[in-house]
Amino acid sequence: MAEPATHPAIAATCKGVRVPASPFLNDRRIARINAGRYEGAELNGALTVIRPGERVLELGAGLGIVGAVIARNARPAAVLSFEANPNLIPHIRALHAENGLQDVIDLRQQVLLAGPNPPAHMTFHVRNSFLGSSLIDKDNRHSTPVDVPTARLSDVMADFAPDIIVMDIEGGELDFLAHADLSTIRAVIIEFHPDAYGIDGMRQCKDALRRAGFRRVNAVSTRTVWTCARPVKVPEVADLGPPDPAGGWSEKVEVLHNAIVAPKDSAILAAPCGVQTADGADVPMAAHYRKLRRLTLPFATPPGPLARLEGRYLWGGVFYRNFAHFMAESLSRLWAADRGPYDGVAMVLRRPMEGRKISGFHTELVAAMGIDAPLSVIKDATVVDELVVPGQGFGLGAIAAGTPAFRAHVAANFGRDIAPDGPERLYISRSALPPSAGRLLGEARIETHLRDEGYITFHPEHHDIATQIARYKAAREVIACDGSALHLLAFCSRADQRVAMICRRRSSASTLIARHLTSFTGRPPTVINALLRQYQPHGVRRKRMFLGEPDMAALSAALRDAGFTSGKTLWPELSLETLRAELPDGYAPL
Repeated sequence: MAEPATHPAIAATCKGVRVPASPFLNDRRIARINAGRYEGAELNGALTVIRPGERVLELGAGLGIVGAVIARNARPAAVLSFEANPNLIPHIRALHAENGLQDVIDLRQQVLLAGPNPPAHMTFHVRNSFLGSSLIDKDNRHSTPVDVPTARLSDVMADFAPDIIVMDIEGGELDFLAHADLSTIRAVIIEFHPDAYGIDGMRQCKDALRRAGFRRVNAVSTRTVWTCARPVKVPEVADLGPPDPAGGWSEKVEVLHNAIVAPKDSAILAAPCGVQTADGADVPMAAHYRKLRRLTLPFATPPGPLARLEGRYLWGGVFYRNFAHFMAESLSRLWAADRGPYDGVAMVLRRPMEGRKISGFHTELVAAMGIDAPLSVIKDATVVDELVVPGQGFGLGAIAAGTPAFRAHVAANFGRDIAPDGPERLYISRSALPPSAGRLLGEARIETHLRDEGYITFHPEHHDIATQIARYKAAREVIACDGSALHLLAFCSRADQRVAMICRRRSSASTLIARHLTSFTGRPPTVINALLRQYQPHGVRRKRMFLGEPDMAALSAALRDAGFTSGKTLWPELSLETLRAELPDGYAPL
């Protein structure tokens, strides 16, 4: 058969692979190739389970399309293809050349045998339709027998060391599986041919794969085309323990190349996600802890081709859209800003259904931490060229005190270009927030009383981060309900600043905020718990949504005794009418 032209016409395209014209392509086959339906089950399975850098052994190259699509889309390190039909070889090579795949795919015109003492040659029956050509002369149809050299599977396993086998050998798979040692193979994509060996023979093929430890991947398998893989063992949790404010792993930095970052696939608080090394090992340095609990659990390496993120990225951990948790948890690794420059900060969503929308305050806070790089929220399992993984230097729990490295970075960098601007006496109010955000009842009355003492009421949610930082830097005395504003204040507080924190709920969150302020400013806040009672919305137990009723006289006395007010008269208690007016429907006292 004559060699195809050096620059053949392109007859079809399949998943980015250009297919040159050949005598083996008719209109129907070209339409199937263009629609992605040609060997569609094999391709779907292969592109689902093959990972970048793996080595693929293909038995039965056919037109060469399957191997080429794998090489182009799954990014294997190498593909070794065997095809017995000599008439197909020049056209396969033309396809490889057209797509620049000669250095990735090694094509051999041989029959690969797994049995003991294989013959040096075997008879291959070439038919008019290449799809019917086979080692088996199964129905005595007209064929042209040709002598084809053989190769040993044991030699290929030793020399090529494949991870994946893709097999479509028109009935030869039954004998192959009866003798093949597949102990080092991770996954098999195989087409069965019951017309060659019957239903019982197909059952024997499937049983052989099961005995070898493979399990069918149902989502991309059919009755006659199986994608099967070994069950993935999830890496065990490395017991580094929760982050320690004294240092330890919380102050270390690990640099990974071709790291795998996987997002959550559920809204469960502690779920598989985070970072693996290129070979699939858990990276405990990248784990995110809340108090004593690890929330980013080791995950099974996702099958199939992964997305790619080129460049150098800082691992930022878990992306919380909520301002309070973004402040208290998502900034915890940005102390490694000086290890940059970075192309971005890579993070995974706390809840996958929230979407990847990044608000202005997210980018402003990252910039305030000294990071000159965008946030990159990972949506799909992704290989990152270079990932810098700092330990968790801040967060909820004992680590709310921050590590020395984290505190030093904040002191030197947080909002350093923002000048103080604002009153010396500041009351940070929650009265403009919705009840669902949690607040004190009668807060408007508190604002009035404090205004008489020279305090200016400040609603941080009405201002950008730069303005908030400027106000907090300028204030000499600050009074605020416990909440996220005090986390921001702690990052930029003055050494001579005095802070009073009014508890609006009975929660350990107040203790963590006080720990943050004390450690970062060197001065503990005045904590005032003057709650008479708390109210909760029906059926909701989240303390952040509770409303607190203060004992106004006790509150004013505490502020007076701590020197924040003159306290000439104690504040009158809230009237029943005020409480009724401010309590939303559906709230009841605890």
